[in-house]
Amino acid sequence: MSHTFDRILFGLFIFWYINGVILLTFDILPPALEWANAVFLILSGTLGVVYFIRNYGAALGSVISAAIFLITLLVEGAGVHYGLFFGHYYYNPDFGLVVFDLPLTIGFAWLMVIATTHGISKQLTKVISNTWIRGLTYVVAGSIFAVVIDLIIDPVAFHIKEYWIWDQGGLYYDIPFSNFAGWFWLAFLLHAIIYLLLSYKKVYHIDQSPYWKIRMVWLFGLMIFMFMVIAATEQLWLAIIVTAIPAIIILWSYLLSLQKEEGESR
Repeated sequence: MSHTFDRILFGLFIFWYINGVILLTFDILPPALEWANAVFLILSGTLGVVYFIRNYGAALGSVISAAIFLITLLVEGAGVHYGLFFGHYYYNPDFGLVVFDLPLTIGFAWLMVIATTHGISKQLTKVISNTWIRGLTYVVAGSIFAVVIDLIIDPVAFHIKEYWIWDQGGLYYDIPFSNFAGWFWLAFLLHAIIYLLLSYKKVYHIDQSPYWKIRMVWLFGLMIFMFMVIAATEQLWLAIIVTAIPAIIILWSYLLSLQKEEGESR
């Protein structure tokens, strides 16, 4: 059962999402509304926070959310100032409050990425009985799914919107390979922390909120779709193809796993 707050929050996100797709796709977002980018990131990250809290309780969900937010800001800060993990890059000022050249909204963006990939990877690995094999599979799968999201986010954010700028190039849209490696290993660390916490609390198999469980999958698909639409306006066909193929496989696998689980429960 969903709370009224949850329905209002998700409805607000969908409203913001639809307007964002239209304004960003046709590049008609007026300069006076650039702050809307920050609100969108905060909303998407807040969905992830509510998902963790509703699914695992206020205490554990808050700990997981805080860990994701703080760790990603620390790692992103090291990337911006020292070129570690992702390569040398810097952000433009369109992401809201900036502290030490780092927009705090990036922490919310990572909350969205980890919450969505957690939900999908967890569903796909629950059938594995061995704790360690299940954990490793969950962590690796979740990390790969995070990179799939970045395969479309980075080309759009860098080439089309210039939300951040790279100081060095790479084979894939001039994005350094270290960026995708950084995404994988940061997601690996975060998913490993989540798995250890959930296993310690013996709640890995629990899904207390069916409402948010499925909406994390929607959020995964919606974010990828939005960036694919924007990519199409600039004919970034390679980014669309290399993202669409694994994304379809991931979502289809999730659907099959869910159907199998529901069939066995009857």
